[in-house]
Amino acid sequence: MVSHGRWGHWQSWGLEPLAMDQKGFRRGSFQSATSDEDMLEIAGASMDFSMADDDPPLDREMGGFSSYNGGGMNGTSAMMDFLEEPLPGVGTYEDFNTIDWVREKSRDRDRHREITNRSKESTWALLHSVSDAFSGWLLMLLIGLLAGSLAGLIDISAHWMTDLKEGVCLAGFWFNHEHCCWKSNTTFTDRDKCPEWKSWSQLILGHGEGAFAYILNYFMYVIWALMFSLLAVLLVKGFAPYACGSGIPEIKTILSGFIIRGYLGKWTLVIKTITLVLAVSSGLSLGKEGPLVHVACCCGNILCHLFTKYRKNEAKRREVLSAAAAAGVSVAFGAPIGGVLFSLEEVSYYFPLKTLWRSFFAALVAAFTLRSINPFGNSRLVLFYVEFHMPWHLLELVPFILLGIFGGLWGAFFIRSNIAWCRRRKTTRLGKYPVLEVIVVTAITAILAFPNEYTRMSTSELISELFNDCGILDSSKLCEYVNDFNSTKGDDLPDRAAGPGVYTAMWQLALALIMKVFITIFTFGMKVPSGLFIPSMAVGAIAGRLLGVAVEQLAFYHHDWAIFSGWCSPGADCITPGLYAMVGAAACLGGVTRMTVSLVVIMFELTGGLEYIVPLMAAAMTSKWVADAIGREGIYDAHIRLNGYPFLEAKEEFSHKTRAMDVMRPRKSDPPLTVITQDTMTVEDVETIVTSTTYSGYPVVVSRTSQRLVGFVLRRDLIISIENARKKQDGIVSTSVICFTDYCPPLPPSSPSVLKLRSILDLSPFTVTDETPMEIVVDIFRKLGLRQCLVTHNGKLLGIITKKDVLKHIAQMANQDPDSILFN
Repeated sequence: MVSHGRWGHWQSWGLEPLAMDQKGFRRGSFQSATSDEDMLEIAGASMDFSMADDDPPLDREMGGFSSYNGGGMNGTSAMMDFLEEPLPGVGTYEDFNTIDWVREKSRDRDRHREITNRSKESTWALLHSVSDAFSGWLLMLLIGLLAGSLAGLIDISAHWMTDLKEGVCLAGFWFNHEHCCWKSNTTFTDRDKCPEWKSWSQLILGHGEGAFAYILNYFMYVIWALMFSLLAVLLVKGFAPYACGSGIPEIKTILSGFIIRGYLGKWTLVIKTITLVLAVSSGLSLGKEGPLVHVACCCGNILCHLFTKYRKNEAKRREVLSAAAAAGVSVAFGAPIGGVLFSLEEVSYYFPLKTLWRSFFAALVAAFTLRSINPFGNSRLVLFYVEFHMPWHLLELVPFILLGIFGGLWGAFFIRSNIAWCRRRKTTRLGKYPVLEVIVVTAITAILAFPNEYTRMSTSELISELFNDCGILDSSKLCEYVNDFNSTKGDDLPDRAAGPGVYTAMWQLALALIMKVFITIFTFGMKVPSGLFIPSMAVGAIAGRLLGVAVEQLAFYHHDWAIFSGWCSPGADCITPGLYAMVGAAACLGGVTRMTVSLVVIMFELTGGLEYIVPLMAAAMTSKWVADAIGREGIYDAHIRLNGYPFLEAKEEFSHKTRAMDVMRPRKSDPPLTVITQDTMTVEDVETIVTSTTYSGYPVVVSRTSQRLVGFVLRRDLIISIENARKKQDGIVSTSVICFTDYCPPLPPSSPSVLKLRSILDLSPFTVTDETPMEIVVDIFRKLGLRQCLVTHNGKLLGIITKKDVLKHIAQMANQDPDSILFN
């Protein structure tokens, strides 16, 4: 997966190394990690980190230390601890490193304690304390407003551009088909044929009938689709390679503590917003719901820079991103509570109670903002909002569970096929032609979609039509039943015999189902923004509607059968096919993502029907059981593993009987562990260690003979501190002794200054003994979010276990390739 073998020889112990093999670090220069050559492939794309704009100010502060000069200055031998004030850059992280959750939480507690203590001293300090406490809620308000506004913009633009493929409005080209016909005087049945809206054949040829007009409309449909998708993929490739895909696997990894600079930056936000509209409008089998989570998280990350509390603390920032993910789902489905539960169940790694409340507030504000914009003109937040009025019968649980089984089978089939295709894309020449791949898939999709009206319409409209409960005025083919109005009771129509329109619709839907099942496998993971929620729901909704109509007709023609006789008398409205479509949609979405609680809540918020919770729960649970029986991973976890992201899955149990000494480095055949002594090594000795190794941190011991542990120091902090001391502290030369203790040993009067670096030493590194079972070690890494853990025996340092070692060990125990971990 690495484009320029810079990651190839990461060492096996010490902390997870820096993003690049530290060739950039030599006596003459400490290069920053944003050179043009540092390319990395994420989700199959070739990524370029020359976009310094996306780096937060925090990382730029290292700019002052960009020449690591080996020369020194002569001066007095006065002993100074120049690090009493924290240095810019100390305590920050390199790209593609894991954050230290324990250290970040500790720093935040210290900051909070200091503000609280100062608040008693003056009114100004008290105001500062109040504003600090309020800043989190203000940030949530801003995220909700921005995410809601962007979602509204995306909805309106995508609706208009989707209709643009079929025609244009003469009253104003900015109107979509539906808005164009609002002011028209046409009858209700002809509401789609208003004179203001012209298809391309009517506009160019002057008439819309005949074979030539059909071919022209077909041609224009395909051309527009190709133009939209080409523009989308070129924008992603040229400006923001991170804007491709759904973004949820990467957001899960970032929320677990990994750093991917630029993934949530402003360029990614701008390009993802634009290309999401283009990708959805092109008619590809993808949705906007997953990418909206990425868009909302970009909003959260960018707005974090307005508040020092969040800008300077990576753990606090991840709490904000968890809430932003909830706001993203809230605007995607108009489901604020479902959004909060989605963040909790699916994406978040650390989710304290405070984050739950803030997520709730952010989701509320985002939904309110979208409701104010009213993108669909019907006061609803989504296109496929629906209300059912008929209760369901206990016997209907059988077809609902059958839909659950179908959803589980489709989910497992989709994950295996999609991962196999994505792996092929990564390992063959196919991955080198992302633009060509998008063009080919779009062309095939558009050519197959146009002849069938159910694939020609946007997927959201298709789901809306499938969920719809047929009323008296419905002109859809799905509602062409043989009418017998003698037995109508109010608004509810009785079960009726299917007319020719319904049978035609069934054939078209069956063909649409086959097309959606296979085309989605090749679409998800291409280099355009692509969500999976809507295509999965479409597959389930088609299957559900087909089953619903079949059961309805069975009940109509055989109402005297024992299973129907008790509750479905002639002239009664007992089967609602739309409900089956809804249950099928939930089952397929659950089979692909393995969501349960959040899925059911999202679906009932979509439909406003509390009485359908039991069918939804039955289908969601069945689909999860069936899919889990075939393969344990959901689609997002499968993509995380495919891309080799360092993600420790909290849901899986570690059941192997290994010990810490089996996993720690160094092994018996390896050279000894690289350590720094507390008060006997010179600046030159430490520089030599840093130059000759690629570890991200070093244990500090009393002496090489005793190996008694003192603490742990990070490579980045060492480099910055030594460099700063050479510039700003008199007398620091290559022969200066580095001291990590409060009291340094006495030196001859003629010796150079001592460099005290106690303030950058972590005096409480996490340690375990060599006999600790690995299941406890894995639990510690998961629950405390550690980067590394030192292994001791009778108080003596033996080795080190990093997060990478833990992931490799888990992969090994599962008979997987351990080298696939960490960006293969």
